[in-house]
Amino acid sequence: MISPSTRSAVLLTALLLLSTAVAMAQETKKTIKRGAPVPQTSAGSGEEMFNTYCAVCHGKDGKGDGPAASEFKIPPANLTLLSANNNGKFPADHVSETIRTGPRNAKAHGSREMPVWGPVFTSMGGTAQANQRIYNLTKYIESLQAK
Repeated sequence: MISPSTRSAVLLTALLLLSTAVAMAQETKKTIKRGAPVPQTSAGSGEEMFNTYCAVCHGKDGKGDGPAASEFKIPPANLTLLSANNNGKFPADHVSETIRTGPRNAKAHGSREMPVWGPVFTSMGGTAQANQRIYNLTKYIESLQAK
């Protein structure tokens, strides 16, 4: 069980990370309010979550060419090549764990700048819903694999 103070700290950190990514993606120099809530999405739609939370860095097609990608020293991963880079097998467990806890190997992922979504998703509706979100997001990323 996550304590209310831990949940608040995790949510604030995620909000700051998301605000930073959104700010970098803005083509104009608009001011983004810090502490804005993480947009709610359907836990059942991996595509909606990807477009809301991931596409700003990884691009709408998952190729690592989102509007914020040029702001990183090391570009975001091209998610369409995960199967190709894993002997033709989609690494679902690795993708799920990266979404849940962040990249364990910065070199393989690109950088440690990716937000850690597990605690954010948990704060949106508890552990069961967080697991559903991570599963559906992972399945959507699997659907993006180059054929």
